[in-house]
Amino acid sequence: MPEVPAVPGVAGLIAAAEAAFDEGGALVRAVAGFEPRPAQREMAAAVAQTLAEGGTLLVEAGTGTGKTLAYLVPAILSRKRVLLSTGTKNLQEQIFFKDLPALRDALGVPFTATYMKGRGNYLCLHRFDSFRERPMFRSLDERVYLRAVEEWACETETGDRAELTDIPEDLAFWNDISATAEQCIGRECPHFQECFVTRMRQRAAESDVVIVNHHLLCADAAVRQSTFGEVIPECHVAIVDEAHQLEDVATQYFGFAVSTYRLDELARDTTRVVGGGVAFDAATARQLLDDTSRVSDASRHFFSQIEWMLRQGAPGSEERVRFTRKMAEQVWEPGLALVDALQALEATIRLAKDAPDDLLSAAGRAAEIRDQLGRLLRADDPEFVFFVELRGRPLRQAQGAPSASRGGVFLRAAPIDVSAVVRELLLDRMQATVLTSATLAVNGTFAYIRARLGVKGARELLLPSEFDFASQAVLYLPRTMPDPRSPGFLEAASEQVVELLRRSDGRAFVLFTSYAALRDVRARIEGRLPFPLLVQGSAPRSALLQQFRETAHAVLLATSSFWQGVDVVGDALSCVIIDKLPFTSPGDPITAARIEAVNAGGGNAFADYQVPLAILALKQGLGRLIRSRKDRGVLAILDPRLRTMGYGARFLASLPPAPVTHRLQDVERFFA
Repeated sequence: MPEVPAVPGVAGLIAAAEAAFDEGGALVRAVAGFEPRPAQREMAAAVAQTLAEGGTLLVEAGTGTGKTLAYLVPAILSRKRVLLSTGTKNLQEQIFFKDLPALRDALGVPFTATYMKGRGNYLCLHRFDSFRERPMFRSLDERVYLRAVEEWACETETGDRAELTDIPEDLAFWNDISATAEQCIGRECPHFQECFVTRMRQRAAESDVVIVNHHLLCADAAVRQSTFGEVIPECHVAIVDEAHQLEDVATQYFGFAVSTYRLDELARDTTRVVGGGVAFDAATARQLLDDTSRVSDASRHFFSQIEWMLRQGAPGSEERVRFTRKMAEQVWEPGLALVDALQALEATIRLAKDAPDDLLSAAGRAAEIRDQLGRLLRADDPEFVFFVELRGRPLRQAQGAPSASRGGVFLRAAPIDVSAVVRELLLDRMQATVLTSATLAVNGTFAYIRARLGVKGARELLLPSEFDFASQAVLYLPRTMPDPRSPGFLEAASEQVVELLRRSDGRAFVLFTSYAALRDVRARIEGRLPFPLLVQGSAPRSALLQQFRETAHAVLLATSSFWQGVDVVGDALSCVIIDKLPFTSPGDPITAARIEAVNAGGGNAFADYQVPLAILALKQGLGRLIRSRKDRGVLAILDPRLRTMGYGARFLASLPPAPVTHRLQDVERFFA
């Protein structure tokens, strides 16, 4: 057995981390293509100091810094268990399958690592048994897919749904067999010991590096108060990469929601248990089925009334609409009917003799939904914003009672300010925390991210990009564009897009702040260019990216989900065009509530919240272009407010230091 190195002190850890990045250090010798970078070495030393001394470190590491290795090396050398959270599964996979194996060879330090996904990614053996006994298929194809899942379930060691490469991503019955926290019955489960989530947690508890993503990090924290459900083992050191995404993810998980999906699942699970041969007397079984049917009927009526109400008052295409006290009053009666139905179902289950654990779990779910629905109907908690979210059920259909369309309706409550909960459930629980991203600072300060995430007393490190933007890029800002709120903006934007794409030979991302703008510009430019046009929504995101990389001169038209977490290195991407400054719509319920909160607190919401948030989003979008020292390309922003409005200077000060031009001739010369 090799001798395990002792845990180093502060000075020793800093020195060891710096030495790994030296000209003759371990990384140069063992990692293919590694080049020493001063900023990377500086970040590694700062991370090492924080891990050894404790506290919080904020690091903005510009593109090309190599921040992943800069925090992984000191994390491994520290000999502590480190919780590493990323913004995307792609980065999780890169770290686990590429970076950590390389560092294991380079550093000569023995360590173990576990890669954890959210519970919904894993097969639940108990729910799978129940489903096979009484399958509820939505199409004939699902019978074939069930056989494939049965064969895989006998062979898999992880239960990770990603292994099912021949099964559609949107397989409907996966929700009926996955290991969700709400349906989990914990240690009472007959499959608890061989459960894939249990085994994953056991591996993580024995590992030195535990790799999660922000969704699992926040979901796990949100269920920490329950008797069972959390899967991340106790860690005292955390590194949060892509930390600019943390507020949005925390907002999603530290709220609560009642939805058509959630109630449909409760009804299906209860019906399956009652009809699955449980030894109830006939009267009890009949009462349970009647109560379940009553819940389903009340749910359909309640959510139909919400949709009908929204169509009367908001015949646009909004997907999220604020839910006010006045709106709550309009659906109060059907809401109370649903509350009563849930209470009756819970009572019947509790009174049933020898009820199985699955059914008792359903009673607990019914009680939780009932309580949360009561809070949502009151819509009076000042710390939350209440809203309705529609998925696949647009409001722009003809007015009248809604048809039974596909999609779902969610009645949600989201925290207006997550700073306290992030501080309590993450920062204060850790002895040391590193928060890093390529986009954390605004105008050279961390004041914005500190306020949004509740960070106090942190060290700060602002590292510029290692790339030479003066020679690798040009920033194009056309002079003649109309105001983006004017009717002629999209026509003018379309002309600029055509001219830029002709000069770049395609090879571009055209990023929009709305689907409406994307559709309009697409209609105007389609057929005018000889380049393959790929459009978000025509295929899964990963498939579109793969197609873009493999298709010569391709052009991708996309919205917010392609502004970050996308990496295309080389000539395939040589131009990024952005239509407007990415201000979040003030009509969005969460944005509106946060604007009100900032103003009520004596701040200036536009200057203190909306502009910084838009700057970080713009930096992310532009960051898609230059991903290596060999990349070259044009950054184009078509919004004239960069020049005409006073706040434009704040945006310009935060952009990459590329030469600015207003002339298409300079763009043509750059590509030539």
